[in-house]
Amino acid sequence: MLYPAPKARATFQEQVLQQLGQDICAGRYRPGQILPPEPELCERFGYSRIVIREAIKSLAAKGMLTVQRRIGTVVQEVDGWNLFDPDVIAWRSVLLETDPVMARDLAELRRIVEPGAARLAATRASPEERRALRAAYMAMARAVAGKGDYVKADLQFHATILSASGNQYLRRMRESMFAMLHASFKIVTWKSGGPAASLPLHEAVCLAIERGDADGAERASFILIERAEADLREQLQPAVID
Repeated sequence: MLYPAPKARATFQEQVLQQLGQDICAGRYRPGQILPPEPELCERFGYSRIVIREAIKSLAAKGMLTVQRRIGTVVQEVDGWNLFDPDVIAWRSVLLETDPVMARDLAELRRIVEPGAARLAATRASPEERRALRAAYMAMARAVAGKGDYVKADLQFHATILSASGNQYLRRMRESMFAMLHASFKIVTWKSGGPAASLPLHEAVCLAIERGDADGAERASFILIERAEADLREQLQPAVID
């Protein structure tokens, strides 16, 4: 399974927050279940009640928990969670390998969002954003040649397109989309030759945006996403994205 990397120099509260968040997303604590009482959590983590309470407050703010008087801290249904919160996305990413609904929904979201963003970027991207997109593509090419982090460069490529769309809402989605795509991109790179095969598809998107070809950028983005879905399906269990 893929687990999110811990934050560098995480505070005690962040450590508890991340572990409890992962526990909830992995099903250790299920919707409707009551978390262990504070003394038990303090003993488990070795931290004070203040640290535990702050972590629980953060999870409650993300819609994952509610604190109910005389009952305790209750795990909420997934529909009530802030599914666009980058932390929640990262914690849930471990399910991508086994959850067919999550994999399907991510694929659908990409098809809805990214081709439209690429179309807008083709007409709105500034010269600096076009250069940034080209730089991200070149970083991907270097990584395929063994000189760099392919996933990091791939994420930067897609984040740049969202930013270059010039749409304030798409720009605000950058961090969330970044977290969503991270796990799937890592899985796709497991395929032998996968990154090298995807390079021409990324370059087609880059070239269309550089030329200001909105139709071409949208079409190239859709083709790229279709290829990524096929690669993801191949690496995961059968029928995961059906």
